[in-house]
Amino acid sequence: MDLRTITYIVVGFTFALYIGIAIWARAGSTKEFYVAGGGVNPIANGMATAADWMSAASFISMAGLIAFMGYGGSVFLMGWTGGFVLLALLLAPYLRKFGKFTVPEFVGERFYSKTARIVAVICLIIASVTYVIGQMKGVGVAFGRFLEVDYSTGLLIGMVIVFMYSVMGGMKGITYTQIAQYCVLILAYTIPAIFISLNLTGNPFPQLGLGSTMAGTDQYLLDRLDQVVTELGFVEYTTAVRGSTLNMFAYTMSLMIGTAGLPHVIIRFFTVPKVRDARASAGWALFFIAILYTSAPAVAAMARLNLMDTVNLPNGDNLVYDERPDWFKNWEKTGLLGFDDKNGDQKIQVHVGIRQPTNYALTAILLSWPTPKSPNCLTG
Repeated sequence: MDLRTITYIVVGFTFALYIGIAIWARAGSTKEFYVAGGGVNPIANGMATAADWMSAASFISMAGLIAFMGYGGSVFLMGWTGGFVLLALLLAPYLRKFGKFTVPEFVGERFYSKTARIVAVICLIIASVTYVIGQMKGVGVAFGRFLEVDYSTGLLIGMVIVFMYSVMGGMKGITYTQIAQYCVLILAYTIPAIFISLNLTGNPFPQLGLGSTMAGTDQYLLDRLDQVVTELGFVEYTTAVRGSTLNMFAYTMSLMIGTAGLPHVIIRFFTVPKVRDARASAGWALFFIAILYTSAPAVAAMARLNLMDTVNLPNGDNLVYDERPDWFKNWEKTGLLGFDDKNGDQKIQVHVGIRQPTNYALTAILLSWPTPKSPNCLTG
């Protein structure tokens, strides 16, 4: 049995599990449909909330953003984590105590103003639509890459599957589906992280491996990564910051405030019996989220180093387009990677400055980094 077949079986099993749970735990009343009957255990609710958080942005994109941006990418890590802290400590418990399910309801009642409520609704709709667009983009990319189809087809298939296990079960079905989803996602994220950490540093804990020395050497992993990226002509990974410190602060705060207003996370605090349970579920959610969020910086740095330090091109700096690897072809089907043959020789070529580093050439263009003297280039 080849790897592709095994992958289809495993992923297909997870989808069947989600749909099966949704059918088993389908809502039997309006209260169960909207707030899961208000009787979810705080630990279970914490896992479901963490699964809400481990969406396209956190699971698919965050490590990539940090890998691409370097230290500057930490604004996303701090912003999204800080947003949850803000939500869990200062917003959700008091909404629950006030007896209102949404922020617009709270704003309207608190300030005795329908106008304020309308403004809150408009803000909520804008935030929700923006959020859903990002989520659906992630769905299209993930399904397109997994099924080796174009982005639009992957998006359509993903939407049908999500619709099946979310609409049938309501909040009750989604809660238990997301508990299973958390287990699947955290295993899918941490197992590769553990093995790449073992491979590069000999340490099974990626959080510790990030600050460890490379396996068999006295050179620290981050020092090696800084060396590699500077040889390519980029700023050091550990000091790369886009904009000023004030810009980073403003970026982080905007992410925190926006994240704290996400309605699908706020409603989670109404699925538990009491306000005390809402606080407890927030604490458990932070614990479960921390497992992924402390792993992401390590995955980012190790993946970038592993990719840049191990890719070699045959034929010197040139790779014949027809001989490109299978993973390249699969990514092309999603529309996120392409080859622009500017000189018509059907070869992927790159030259960085006056040097021609064969080990890093393909990587530089695959990650869409500037290579101004490249005769042919990839777009992604």
